[in-house]
Amino acid sequence: MALLMTAPASASSALELVRVARAHEVAHEEDTALRRYMEALSLDPTCDEAYLGLGALRTRRGDLREAERVYSLALEHVPELQQARRARAFVRHALGMRDQAVADLLAPTGQGTPETLRILAQWHGEDGQTPAQLAVWRRIAVLAAETNDSALAREAQLHVRALLVLVREADPAAWPADDRGDRRLFAALARRAGR
Repeated sequence: MALLMTAPASASSALELVRVARAHEVAHEEDTALRRYMEALSLDPTCDEAYLGLGALRTRRGDLREAERVYSLALEHVPELQQARRARAFVRHALGMRDQAVADLLAPTGQGTPETLRILAQWHGEDGQTPAQLAVWRRIAVLAAETNDSALAREAQLHVRALLVLVREADPAAWPADDRGDRRLFAALARRAGR
């Protein structure tokens, strides 16, 4: 009977410590907030709010390796905590762990949502990977068609068109590799004929 009473008490005490930690953060007392988050986790290692608060604080302070460790530990203790997985994706991206960041971002389905795919497209753009960015926007366009989301379809089509201008011949869907330069030849002839 005592064991049953301890678990809820620990959980409520942990949540109280999280509340106190957040108050310390607002007061810019980050070191004290860190200690309170750690105390909350020592009371309840499944306290998702403590993991999220501690990870976010570590990230804001620039302790990215420590933030990545906190989010990984959170997912070990609370595997269904998707907020921790997404936060870890951003931290891993900032650390240059691109493949792991993408895996976290697209988890649990592996396909992603329009929101997560937009983020992935943005990351590819920041990394100068325009063909990969184009592929993601095409994926978003397919998703929009499957869900009959006309606003998303328009947005995706706009991005696809803009990226096609940048990618041009590097895009195998628009410029097949086996045309032996025929498209360029015909384009040049058409330009000359138009003069």
